[in-house]
Order: sequence, then structure tokens, then C-alpha cells
Amino acid sequence: MDALRLEELSARTIVAANGLTLRPGQEQFVTPVSYSAADAYVNPTTTWARVVLDGDDVVGFIRGNFDPDNPRPEFRSCIWRINVDATAQGRGIGKFAVHALANEARQRGFDTVTVIWETGEEGPGEFFRRIGFVEIGETEYGEKIGALQV
Repeated sequence: MDALRLEELSARTIVAANGLTLRPGQEQFVTPVSYSAADAYVNPTTTWARVVLDGDDVVGFIRGNFDPDNPRPEFRSCIWRINVDATAQGRGIGKFAVHALANEARQRGFDTVTVIWETGEEGPGEFFRRIGFVEIGETEYGEKIGALQV
């Protein structure tokens, strides 16, 4: 694995990011990257969309939201989406992306990053707990809300 790096989501990387594959059973927990791409251009001051590159290959995508005035605390500094290609999972790419977003949050003056996930056998809950998120509540739909101190 070459040195991982982040790059802003762009016309050059969006096709590769949208083509990231998932392991069987993960599809129900992840929406396509293309849903996030439009928002990155509509809300450029609050949306932080990045691809993770391993060499020249797009192996992951993360989208954060930074909105200190949002009436819902869980949306002020949060991970909106994270996808890691099925062939690249288990190599630290997701952790790298989350730490980069946490660093961005800290630079913007936040002390916490939140994430919301659906529970399920193939869901992302174990990943988030393993890298330090602590469950702090649930949404009105029964999804878990996790927080990471940055």
C-alpha cells in the first residue's frame, strides 16, 4: 500500500468514487457517492467531500458536514458518508479518512465529531466503535449516534 492521501472530490475523481464496491450485505447501509457530490457544490461552506487515494487509485470516500449553527447537535460536525472499496477494507483506509476529518473538525474549532449509523450484522457500528466512537444516543428512527472527541 502506497502512502494514503486525501484529495478533494472533483470531476477527475467522482467516477472512481462512485464506482467503489461494497462487500455483500453492506449495500443497505451506504448511499452512492453521487448523492454527496451534488451537495458538495450546493453547500461548499459546510460540506467537506474527499476521496482517499492509494497511489493513483481511489479506494475510499468521506463526506463531512461542518455547520456550527445547525439546530441538531449531531449535524454540527459530523461524518455524513464514508465508503471504502471492498477490496481495500481492513487496511486502515477508513480509519485514515476519519482521522483526517477529525483533524479538519479540530482546525475549524470543533471538539467532537459525530456519526449516525443503522444497526445490523454488516453495518458500520463495530468499525466506528473500534476507532473510538462512543454511542451517545439514537435518532427518532432507531439509528445509533456516536461521538468522537477530537
